[in-house]
Formats: sequence, C-alpha cells, structure tokens
Amino acid sequence: MENLGKFTVHTTDGNARRGTLVTAHGEIQTPIFMPVGTQGTVKSLTPLDLEEMEAQIILGNTYHLYLRPGDELVARRGGLHKFANWNRPILTDSGGFQVFSLKGIRKLTEEGVEFRSYIDGSKHFFSPEKAIDIQMNLGSDIMMVLDECVGYGADRRYTEKSLEMTYRWAQRCRNHYPKGSGNQLMFGIVQGGFFKDLRDRSAEQICSIDFDGFAIGGLSVGESTEEMHELTHHTAPLLPEDKPRYLMGVGTPLDLLEGISAGVDMFDCVLPSRNARNGTLFTSQGKINIKKAAYKEDDGPLDPNCNCYTCRNFSRAYLRHLYMAKELLSYRLNTYHNLYFYLDLMKQVRKSIEEGTFQELKKQYEDVYSKG
Repeated sequence: MENLGKFTVHTTDGNARRGTLVTAHGEIQTPIFMPVGTQGTVKSLTPLDLEEMEAQIILGNTYHLYLRPGDELVARRGGLHKFANWNRPILTDSGGFQVFSLKGIRKLTEEGVEFRSYIDGSKHFFSPEKAIDIQMNLGSDIMMVLDECVGYGADRRYTEKSLEMTYRWAQRCRNHYPKGSGNQLMFGIVQGGFFKDLRDRSAEQICSIDFDGFAIGGLSVGESTEEMHELTHHTAPLLPEDKPRYLMGVGTPLDLLEGISAGVDMFDCVLPSRNARNGTLFTSQGKINIKKAAYKEDDGPLDPNCNCYTCRNFSRAYLRHLYMAKELLSYRLNTYHNLYFYLDLMKQVRKSIEEGTFQELKKQYEDVYSKG
C-alpha cells in the first residue's frame, strides 16, 4: 500500500501536533484516543456504536486474545478485523504489561517470559518473536514490541538492567518482522522507569531502530500525576518528530491534554469504559457520579452540551435508575457516553491545534476538572 506508515504533521501549536498516520485500514487523524477492546470487543458496545461516535482505531490485547479464543483460531477466521467485524485500524499491545503485572505467576529470562494462564493455570511462554507471531495472526494494523514494564519504585540497578533487555527484545522483534515485509506497522517502546537519564538512554536505543512509531511505556503504574506529567514532558521530545508518539495506558481528560501539550499523538486507557461501568461519567461540566441520590428525579440530560445517543435520549434520573437496578443497559449507555466524550474531546483538540487555540481549550478543561 502506497504511503503505508507515513506520518505527516500538518500543523503545531506549541508542542501540540496535528497529524495523519496512514495504516492498511485507513488514515488516523491525530491526536487520537483509542478505545480499549481487550478481547476483541469494546465492552458493551457494537462496532456500529464505535463508528457512530467516530472511533478511528481500537485496541486489542495480545495476551488475552492468545489465551482465549487463541490467535491461531482468529487467523483461521480471517484475522481480528473480520472476526470482530471492525473495518477500521486496530492496534494490538504486545501482552507485556499483562504478563508483567502477574508477578507471582511468571518467570522472566533473556529469552522471554514464562507465565501461567489466569483462566486455567496452564503454562505459556512469550518470546519477543512469539509476541510478534501472535500479532501477525491477529492481523492488527499496529503491533507493539514485547517489553518489560517496570513497576513504580523499582531501583536504578533493576531499571537499568531491564531497559537494556527491552532494547535487545525490541531488536529481536524488528528482526523477526523486517520493515516493509507486510501491511502491519510496528512501534518501539521507551522505558527507563523514573530516572530521566535512563529514559534518555532508552529513547536513544529504541529510536535507533527503524520503527514506524514510538511509545512511552512504564507510566501510570502508581506514580503521582505530577511525576507522570513531568516524565511525559521529558520523554516526548526525545522521540523522532516525523513518527507518531504514543503514551500507553493514560488516562484522564487532563492527562490526555497534558500529553498533547508535551507532543504526544496517540493515547489509550480503560478508564472511560471502566468508570462508565462504575457509574462515573465525564461531562463538559466535570465528573458526575450517577448513583448519587441528587439525580433520582433529575429530568435533565447527563451533559446538556453532549450530542451522543445517551444524552439526546435519556435523563439523569433514568440513567441512575438503570445503574441502581444493575440493568445491563446501564453499562451500554454509560460507556457510549464516556467514549463519545473522549473522542469528541480529541476532535476539539485537533480543531484547536489547527486554529492555534489549544492552550485556551486545555485551560477550559483544567478549570472544570481541577474542581475534582
């Protein structure tokens, strides 16, 4: 495909970038938020819902799809796009974060990581090459390299050793799937924990490999918001200007805006969908906890400034009723709204960068969300 992997920065506003990334399943306009579809589905929503809210790309999880239903089964079904009936881009993570969060039931070596399934306790092994093979079977548009996500509080010695191994693993991933050998793009991941000089070293190493994009990993792992923002601002400028930059697993609306102001282009997080299932909803007027008694007889829309299906058709009173009654429709309507809110925020961001008003938009949301 012509221009596959090409990333164009159209305009900037400070460090904020407005760009386009070309993938095998279409162009992605950045900055962008990617809804998380862990097991080949964004929980409670259909592909049609996601298309309606203009989701450009969703995330699939290599670890979960490998364990169930199995990447080879997905390949026999024609790949994840066909299996899940999603015709737009998909990014798959490498499974590294899930594997490394298992701590007690995994064993890490230079060759890869041995772990036990959380489903049935069976033993499995991911090497860097295996992680890429699985993603090739899934047929995602963007594959992530296998890396080690170091937990918050890890000491310097361990972090240094880990980032060197992550570099060797990244080289093995790229060698296993050389650039241009198919329609899938591959992103490298910068680690280095919470030591700025180690972040510098990791960025230099990973960016020396010819990846199609670069991610900032190892954040949102227990540190303070201030630490996360500081390291994002430190790391983002270390990444190539002509490639997309992806901040993994982050976060709140303010985290996204802070990341964009640092020069980040792509984000994903389970927060909007998970919070929706817990009754916490994001609006233009701040966060709303729909289970509060104050909404029991509130006939107003969830967010008067939102044009999503939920806000156009249902009252806060009804949404509270569904949540309190544990009705399945509660998950669906709440998730629809939260993801629509995030995607609409990104649309506003793209427009503001084009118009040179990004800082005003950022301040507007900071004023609303800093109230808690």
